[in-house]
Amino acid sequence: TRGLETGLRQRTLRRDSRAKINRKHWHMPAAVLERTFQMLKSEAEMIEIKQELKGGESGPLPVVALETSIVSHGMPYPENVSTALEVEAAVREAGGIPATVGIVNGRIKVGLSEAEIEHFGRAEGIRKVSRADLAVAIARGDTGATTVSATMLCAKAAGIEVFATGGIGGVHFGAEDTFDISQDLHELAQTAVIVVSSGPKAILDVGKTLEVLETLGVPLAAYGQDELPAFWSSSSGCKAPLRMDRPEEIANSFLVRKELGIPGGFLVANPVPARFDIPKDVSESWIKRALDEASSRAVSGKAVTPFLLNSILEISDGRSIASNVELVKSNAKLGAKIAKKIADAGRTPKTR
Repeated sequence: TRGLETGLRQRTLRRDSRAKINRKHWHMPAAVLERTFQMLKSEAEMIEIKQELKGGESGPLPVVALETSIVSHGMPYPENVSTALEVEAAVREAGGIPATVGIVNGRIKVGLSEAEIEHFGRAEGIRKVSRADLAVAIARGDTGATTVSATMLCAKAAGIEVFATGGIGGVHFGAEDTFDISQDLHELAQTAVIVVSSGPKAILDVGKTLEVLETLGVPLAAYGQDELPAFWSSSSGCKAPLRMDRPEEIANSFLVRKELGIPGGFLVANPVPARFDIPKDVSESWIKRALDEASSRAVSGKAVTPFLLNSILEISDGRSIASNVELVKSNAKLGAKIAKKIADAGRTPKTR
């Protein structure tokens, strides 16, 4: 992430100022630097941040980043678009400012318009963009829906420290043979953003996901309960490493982590609202049927998660999507409360 931010700053330099650059401060030959200037776009071309999201003299703003992968690949139309707009409204209701992130014609856009969200929800063939192919999508001028990892990168580059989503990716069942492990886990170990989720997606091996997060040194706190939630279900059968009960506790822990210079993010697992909680044994029966179908069709790679979610949507007669919608809205509200605490801390002079 530090490299991405540095790259964005470097690209603001214009040709007429190149002669003034003191090249002894650059750790690359002048010829390479010159070629870099010619190849890379300016920051204004690379990233566009909605005016509402830019802090002014009043200090930091309580901005919450939101992803577009859930719009393009996580739900059917028109529920995907209505959910995205409801999630933005939930952020505002809790006192935050929503910033839906996507790649539009080769530009990182932080703070999509309603028309752009509609496009992400309706259009066919929009690619999922992760850390691995974020640069490729920009270089090619593509439009892409950002996953958790790409949204974290874009949020950090835009100065946003809180991101709300549904569930994070993790270790898939059978990973000991397929090595199918989400980039989300490695992003959490590298990029300093608080990710408010409902835990790992229920279609994952939650126990192995916990082990990988521990190995990577990612702090994981369940919100308001001891057990780690698993997406549609408030129960995963696994105890969370940490429990936190107040937004300020999460914000303060994240800020101290930054002060200590510890890299990486902070994962919050917020249980689905009780009314929409799907018992663990019920969701597991749906998942088993969907996994068997995916295996019989040899579904692999990035196609696995959307295939499983769509299959479970049919198996559950829509119960899964109703739960999904409500848990994302709940996470957005919690994210806004955490963002407010961080913004307040940024306006308060330090006393230590």
